[in-house]
Amino acid sequence: MSNTASNDRLRTFGSKTAGPGHPVYITGEIGINHNGDLENAFALIDVAADAGCDAVKFQKRTPEICTPRDQWDIERDTPWGRMTYIDYRHRVEFGESEYQAISEHCAKRGIDWFASPWDTEAVAFLEKFDVPAHKVASASLTDDELLRALRATGRTVILSTGMSTPRQIRHAVEVLGSDNILLCHATSTYPAKAEELNLRVINTLQAEYPNVPIGYSGHETGLQTTLAAVALGATFVERHITLDRAMWGSDQAASVEPQGLSRLVRDIRTIEASLGDGVKKVYESELGPMKKLRRVAGVVAESDAGDREPATV
Repeated sequence: MSNTASNDRLRTFGSKTAGPGHPVYITGEIGINHNGDLENAFALIDVAADAGCDAVKFQKRTPEICTPRDQWDIERDTPWGRMTYIDYRHRVEFGESEYQAISEHCAKRGIDWFASPWDTEAVAFLEKFDVPAHKVASASLTDDELLRALRATGRTVILSTGMSTPRQIRHAVEVLGSDNILLCHATSTYPAKAEELNLRVINTLQAEYPNVPIGYSGHETGLQTTLAAVALGATFVERHITLDRAMWGSDQAASVEPQGLSRLVRDIRTIEASLGDGVKKVYESELGPMKKLRRVAGVVAESDAGDREPATV
């Protein structure tokens, strides 16, 4: 691949870059796992920073816009007692003062933060902060008005593709434009079954969108399949994180706890270091074993200039 093509596949996240040849950009998805508690949010930011994540992500909704009107007055049980659904949606949303505190805490911990806006008012809200990117949740992929508002910000836009057909994905890419987007393969089940993750779609998206970096947003339990996504070429990884999977909330069961998140980040860094550049070579560390173990020298070694002599058989 040419340098120009490689550069076309790079995306900026504040001071960092994601794409081929760069470290995987790892995001801990807090979402609403904070349950409307700012101290929980701070604790989750600390967990992500301690694990070595590049960013944390939240979800931002305007409840009256994102909640269907016929659902507003339906009562449900919550950790704060029984309340209407619209009151619950307000209960788990942070306002400007909370996000200012989140921004300051992230700056102190040296970690980026951004969010998934679910409506255009939420986009305007998040633009008050110098976020490095915006995220389109899979459920919002078909919301052209939202996509146009996000494109207008000029920021990197991460587009999750769960619950979406190839045709819907192509349309969303056309609306957003391909210059500033990063596509994420995802399966929108919480938690997702291993047999429904279909990780080879990462390669399908790489072939379909050669100038767009491809990432992975995982909702499965366990870590192995997310690591496999990195081995398949994901340049961005997002996993939901939690303080405790037993906490109240629909996303907690499909989230990674602190110890698991540390292992995940560690293993992603090991995998990306081990993938190399794909060019077969003899390493200096192999010369000693070669001298000790190889009985027949064989053909002359390839030169440093990259000459390729046909092997004798």
